[in-house]
Amino acid sequence: MDHPPNVDTRVDAVVIGAGIIGASSAYHLAAAGHTVTVLEARSGYAEGSSGRSFASVRSQWADDLSIDLSWNSIRTYQRFEEKHGIDVGYRPTGYLLLWDESVWARQLEAVALQRRHGVPVDVLDPAAAQRFVAFETHGVAGTTFGPQDGRIDPHIATGAFLELARGHGASVHFGSPVIAIDNDPDGAWLVHTAKGTVHAPHVVNAAGGWSAETAALAGISAPVVHSKRNVYASASGAIDRDIPMTCDMATGVYMRSDGDRLLFGLSNPRQTDGYDTEVDWDWLENLLTIGSERFPWLADLPLDSRACWAGTYENTPDAKPLIGPEPSRPGWIHACGFSGHGVMQAPEVGRLVAEQVTGGAITSLDVSSLGPERFVDGIHGLDMVI
Repeated sequence: MDHPPNVDTRVDAVVIGAGIIGASSAYHLAAAGHTVTVLEARSGYAEGSSGRSFASVRSQWADDLSIDLSWNSIRTYQRFEEKHGIDVGYRPTGYLLLWDESVWARQLEAVALQRRHGVPVDVLDPAAAQRFVAFETHGVAGTTFGPQDGRIDPHIATGAFLELARGHGASVHFGSPVIAIDNDPDGAWLVHTAKGTVHAPHVVNAAGGWSAETAALAGISAPVVHSKRNVYASASGAIDRDIPMTCDMATGVYMRSDGDRLLFGLSNPRQTDGYDTEVDWDWLENLLTIGSERFPWLADLPLDSRACWAGTYENTPDAKPLIGPEPSRPGWIHACGFSGHGVMQAPEVGRLVAEQVTGGAITSLDVSSLGPERFVDGIHGLDMVI
């Protein structure tokens, strides 16, 4: 932990939050030559959504921007050890999606779009996909498989970004919750903690599920809430082969192997918003009932309750992130609300944050659709995402 900030601390940018989005933002800002202070309320990094995630990364999306955010990030993870000498746990274990007839034609259009972006993706009939995992094929029109999708270690990756940021002069402060935010007469931000105040022209809100409360301190709206996700784990030795990240898109059941365990889950549509990391054992029965229709063997797997956990998504109303400056106060930069996709998009988001601070605008990708303006007149274009 670095020395606490004091009332005389002046930097180019304050990053609030030391999850993987904040850590990537801090690194990219510092590497671009900016002075940076990271403020984290908890005692360490990746203690919120990042560290409790399913740690899977995929490039199979149906729109240009999401493909770019994810595929560019995956390629960064692929090259991370070569470039920085740190293995962040990227493993191309694959991502298998099972699609029903009602959406299959649209998904084939998405595959064509993904390939135009250079994303490797295979189209497999249900019988061919059985080599990855056994499933009932009734109702499955086809499957897609991303061989370069897979997983990383979010703890190691977050720590690596922070270590690299420090190497470029950034300071990182744990146990430093932000208690107030206001402006000096010139409009720069004054970010107050119990240990001191940091003065900066730019603030990056990367506070995850706490981003709404953080923004409210500055009089800014960021409609982000916590939503619990349970991850259930089989006993060790319960499976005898590697299973890629597999999603039954009709039901939302997902799973992947972790060594000789199976990890699996399903979002609860009745989940109450709020930070909660207690495993919901009642929901497990619903999951097994739904999941065993597609994966009959799932109901017979022995469970290891000690290996199960719960984390939270940081959800926005349309399940898409908030990225970019606040229109009326451009020194405030949103980097939050990733709705379960922060780990897979963090490297690219950090780069975009640095681009905004350095050049005053994000120009390399069109992220205008992810700005806060879309919430002014209500929610439009809600998509199902997993």
